[in-house]
Order: sequence, then structure tokens, then C-alpha cells
Amino acid sequence: MESVWNPWHGCKRISTGCRNCYVYRMDAMIGRDSRIVEKTKAFDYPLHQNRFGEYKLQPSDSPVYVCLTSDFFIEEADPWREEIWAMMAQRSDISFKIITKRIHRMAQCLPADWGEGYDNVTVICTCENQQMTDQRIPLLLSLPLRHREIIHEPMLEPIEIESYLAGGSIERVTCGGESGSEARLCDYDWILHTRAQCLRWNVSFSFHQTGEHFCKNGKTYHIPRKYHHSQAQKAGIDFTALTQLPPDSPSLPCYADSPFNSILLQLSKNPFYGSIAPTQKDREYCRRHSPGQLFHETEEIVRKTLANTAASHVRQWGHPAYTAMNGTACCCRKCLYRFHNIPMNRRLTDTEIHSITSLLMEWLKRKMQFP
Repeated sequence: MESVWNPWHGCKRISTGCRNCYVYRMDAMIGRDSRIVEKTKAFDYPLHQNRFGEYKLQPSDSPVYVCLTSDFFIEEADPWREEIWAMMAQRSDISFKIITKRIHRMAQCLPADWGEGYDNVTVICTCENQQMTDQRIPLLLSLPLRHREIIHEPMLEPIEIESYLAGGSIERVTCGGESGSEARLCDYDWILHTRAQCLRWNVSFSFHQTGEHFCKNGKTYHIPRKYHHSQAQKAGIDFTALTQLPPDSPSLPCYADSPFNSILLQLSKNPFYGSIAPTQKDREYCRRHSPGQLFHETEEIVRKTLANTAASHVRQWGHPAYTAMNGTACCCRKCLYRFHNIPMNRRLTDTEIHSITSLLMEWLKRKMQFP
């Protein structure tokens, strides 16, 4: 179970993502001024001991989240932060995660012994829209850190992060909607778009919560607070980055420069999709035709069979493209939605058709081991 350590409480809004901050809502219920930043009784929580002299906070597989009722890099906490860094260094057996909107202040708030970063500390930068993403993520990437993550919560619009994922420095991306009666809408397509970018670059992804107002397939739902997390989990779209080839798939090499590694490795572990292989006729056809011709023919087949919203399961055979479509879960619009996050309620765009075709060609290349 995840733990929370709030060494201080209180914060000040700095961007549009702060507008409906849950800390302000909670404090308002008890008449507390959220703008006052002050130490809490849990300030030295990681060092608390029981009567046997053992730390109460014991190591586990789950991290400890720091400053969820404030911001770790808020100016008012500058006099106290050095002590907190020292506690984190002392408790190197605990994994700490810091979520911040003030990544611009981190460089001036680091301890003297930081070096390239503490191995037990992950810094998670919050980016609610494209503007904040483009302001904050370059700073996150420029800092000396062992572990970096991104969180889009509340997610207020579709966000492009692919250029930031390409370097391999981001370990996880989390998305979620906004809670509270004044919550702004979160669209499932935005979540899926971010997940697709993570899949292409083999970056772990998590859908944290739906939020109060959630749109899916053009329909808006009001979701009570107690179901925000469980409904997100039911979507079943979380993804853990794959670090090695499946032991039962020796014929599926991993190419360092390929954006299709993650999805192909994931599908190779599926009992159905992983069992599909090109036929002898497929191999002969590929040998007789140039890669350029194969790509053109495959693209036309994808356009003809999948572009329409009513496209049903592909049952044709006789061309390598049909085998590849079944082997990559591109066999129908339902599978395209489930495995590739492409909505079912509209026609495929030319970009999506080209991307699907490239995936099919990559699958054929790996299965047949041709250059």
C-alpha cells in the first residue's frame, strides 16, 4: 500500500491546473487557510521509531509520496528542505516520489551531496496542458535526476509528449481527470492518445482516475468520487515498459530505434496473437515483391478493410497483410480500439492508416527476418 509523507502543509496556486485544488477544498471544510505553509507533526516521519528502536516506516514495494498537501519546492519551505533531503539520504532503503509543479525551482533547492541524484528519489512533474508541458518538461530533462516521471492530472486537453519520451529519460507517464463539483472535463481519447505515445517509446503508463466529468466515445458521464480510481482501473489500459524479450519469442528481435517494440513485444506474450505466424505462401509472396510494393499493397488493404467505422473482423487470407493484421491485433476496429487506442466512432485518418501499415510491415520483417 502506498504511503504519504507530508512534512509541511499549505500551498499557493501557480497555474490553471491548481484552480480546483483538492487541498483547498478539504481545508475550506474546516476553515483552514490553504495559503499558509507550515510544518506538520509528520515532519520527521521516516525517522519515527517504535519501542524496539525499529523504524515504523519499513521498506516495501510501494513508494512514499512526499508533500501531497503542498509542493516540495514551494518557497516557504526553503528553510526546512535541507533536513528533508538528509532524511531521504538516511533512509536510502525507502523509495520516495516527489510530485511538483515547481520544477523551475528544483535546481536551486538541491542538497550539496545530490550529485546525479539520489537513487531512491523520483521526481514527477505535473503538466496539465500543452503549455505547461512545454515549459516544465525541458527543465525536468535538464536536471540531474536518477528517476523522472510525468503526470497529466488534471488532464485538461490532448498533450503531445513524444519528443520528450524519445530520449528514454522518462520512466512513467500517469494521466487522470479532476475531482470536485467544479471539475473540468477529461476526455478518454486524450488518455488513449498519451498511452499510444508511451507504447511507441516503451514508457510505462498509468490511468490514475477518471475525474468527476468524464467523456468517452462522445458521451459525458458524471462519476462519483468514490469510483474515480476503480473506473480507471476497469479500463485495463495500464502498461508496464518491457525490459527484455519474452523468453518464448526468440524470432521477435528488439530494434533499439523502432517505435513498435513495446506493442509487438506485448502482443507476442498473448496466447492468440503470439501464435500467429506467416504462412509459406506469405513468405514466397514477400520474396517475389519489393518492400515498396508490399507497403503500397498493405496500405491499400488497410484502407479498404479498416478505414470505415463499421469494419468487421478480417477473415480474408492470400496476402501477407491479412496475416499481419491478425498477428498484430489490427484485424477489426474493436481490436484497434482495445490494443492500439484508436476510437471506433470515426473513420481512420491517413496518418493512422500509414502507422498501421508501418506496424504490419514491421511485424512481417521481424517474423520473416528480412531487412
